[in-house]
Amino acid sequence: MRIDLFDFELPDALIALRPARPRDASRLLVVRPGEPDSLADKIMADLPLLIEPGDALVFNDTRVIPAALKGVRSRGETSALISATLVEKLDGHRWLALAKPGKRLETGDLIRFGDGDGLGATVEVKSPDGEVALSFDLGGQALHDAIEAQGAMPLPPYIAARRAPDEQDRMDYQTTFAREEGAVAAPTAGLHFTPRLIQTLEDLGISSYFVTLHVGPGTFLPVRADDTADHKMHAEHGSIDTATALSLNAIKARGNKVVAVGTTSLRLLESASDEYGTLKPFSGETDIFITPGYRFRFVDHLLTNFHLPRSTLFMLVSAFCGLEIMKEAYAHAIAERYRFYSYGDACLLTPKEGP
Repeated sequence: MRIDLFDFELPDALIALRPARPRDASRLLVVRPGEPDSLADKIMADLPLLIEPGDALVFNDTRVIPAALKGVRSRGETSALISATLVEKLDGHRWLALAKPGKRLETGDLIRFGDGDGLGATVEVKSPDGEVALSFDLGGQALHDAIEAQGAMPLPPYIAARRAPDEQDRMDYQTTFAREEGAVAAPTAGLHFTPRLIQTLEDLGISSYFVTLHVGPGTFLPVRADDTADHKMHAEHGSIDTATALSLNAIKARGNKVVAVGTTSLRLLESASDEYGTLKPFSGETDIFITPGYRFRFVDHLLTNFHLPRSTLFMLVSAFCGLEIMKEAYAHAIAERYRFYSYGDACLLTPKEGP
């Protein structure tokens, strides 16, 4: 499909720079294709009334690391300011990172991150797209602690371009249930949940399950191709344990619904499901790219934020509900001044029936 089919205009004023407080006070647009009230304006605290007892929510419990580092490159008597976002741990002291400006780096350069002597790293490998392999002068727990101390939350470009990350983002850009460290972007649908909201859901017989997909920087990269057939997704590592797979299959078998909290949870569940709709234990990488025409195997409902135009995530929700329905929903959200993107509001989607 042509990428321009997934374009829309969004006023800059609707890009949220901070989350709602409390988290479950964010707005919630309920999208039910084919029903008389196909679009309904709610808030996240209403969610327990919108899901049936016996249904299950599936959360992504990945934990965002403070992967954004700023430093100085030294080369002889010259220096340059460098920013780097860690994207993949290679071993105990080496990381793959996206560096800017990449043109100021060469193999063998030394970068000092942070204050004073800071955290040192040598550029081992440099690729044309700005990706570098950094060998740090610390390793193991010492390197982990230094990154925690020197790094900042890797806010999405549409926020970082307007303000610098701060200490508040260390809490705001992390779900309350985050536990498996490894993401460089938050599973943002999960940011709307408070322990109180999760407890209310469980008190009503709506269970919670956790899977892990470490969200990479590819979630923010623009689609540069003109057609979806020419776009390649970045792979991300995920896992679903055997007990979770068995429990969710049993929930489906008795006729209840599975609600994916976020596109990351959905992509992992769909990657781990076979052609008959049975969820399997999973551990590995997925680069699944979901566009209109995809047949969903396992997920019944999707709770997600509002996504960027021409993005793979807007393509995914268009596959789930239908492109025209999602364009109508987004037009409604814009007219009603919903807040967009990572710190913005949410929508609860029911899939479109039929072709």
